[in-house]
Amino acid sequence: MNNITTPAIKVIKADTSKLKDVDFNNLAFGANFTDHMFECDFKDGEWQTPTIKPYGNLVMSPAAKVLHYGQAVFEGMKAYKDDNGDVHLFRPQQNIERINKSSKRMAIPEFPEEIMMEALKQLVALDKDWVQPGRGNSLYIRPFVISTQVGVSASPSNAYKFMIIMAPVNAYYTGDVRVVIAEEYSRSADGGVGAAKAAGNYGAQFYPTNLAKEQGFDQVIWTDSNEHKYLEEAGTMNVFFRINDTLITAPTSDRILDGVTRKSVLKLAERAGINTEVRKLTVTELVDAAKAGELKEIFGSGTAAVISPVSAFSYKDVVYDIDKQDDSYATKFKNDLMDIQYNVSEDPFSWRVKI
Repeated sequence: MNNITTPAIKVIKADTSKLKDVDFNNLAFGANFTDHMFECDFKDGEWQTPTIKPYGNLVMSPAAKVLHYGQAVFEGMKAYKDDNGDVHLFRPQQNIERINKSSKRMAIPEFPEEIMMEALKQLVALDKDWVQPGRGNSLYIRPFVISTQVGVSASPSNAYKFMIIMAPVNAYYTGDVRVVIAEEYSRSADGGVGAAKAAGNYGAQFYPTNLAKEQGFDQVIWTDSNEHKYLEEAGTMNVFFRINDTLITAPTSDRILDGVTRKSVLKLAERAGINTEVRKLTVTELVDAAKAGELKEIFGSGTAAVISPVSAFSYKDVVYDIDKQDDSYATKFKNDLMDIQYNVSEDPFSWRVKI
């Protein structure tokens, strides 16, 4: 292997590439990983030498605290290749700030922002051939932090590992989804870690989501844990509701993730002159709007799926179908976002970061 040292990041290049072994037309989401990964350990009270190295397995003690107390956070972001072969990140500073916010909530030391940004740029540049052209194709980027101190005492770790791994992906959802509104289970609670991208938030969703799938639905729209009265998120996404021509989404809080795509949709809606309301929306209001024919759309927003339209929702065993709209906001925002991400249109917000 060739060792190259930069002022900030040590780079160890892989001898050979796995690129030729990947069928890019048949990718399982997040199952095939690029040739390199980023790694940096925290010990003795400080972050050590940041390193890009060949992708490979970790050797870890069975007593590592992450395995016992779930002290782990992560992010999800993407790189896109335009028609000129140039690669761009989409709003990476937002993800950098949010993983540190998540880390703080989970008692994990924050990672230096400037090193994280440089790591992202160098890692994507090194594996840029893994970013496939074409709308819907992208490189999914997963930064994460785990606690690695050996010991099973119930206390914050004094050692951590920050990593970035990357996987080429196709479109996450290819069609509309059907959802059930939660009446018993909750994604998060007041004072909890719902606003953090903590690993345990997602593991706890799997069981109620499986129950929804057994009923023929794809995802759950989560409600508040106190009364199951207010609509909050959809699966692992933020959620929007179009009632007549007003777009409504829940305000962020310590229960609701401050989604990058969510913020981008709100900006695009403002620029398009679409009326938006960031407020609590009750299940009763949603059902009444559906019955009155005023509910035009529901869609989720997130990095993986971008925009995911909802074709029907169920509440108290009653299914409410949602007709497709000729002037669909979901379609408009998805196209607007992807035009910016793939460098097809202007970027009035300076969201693109060219590698």
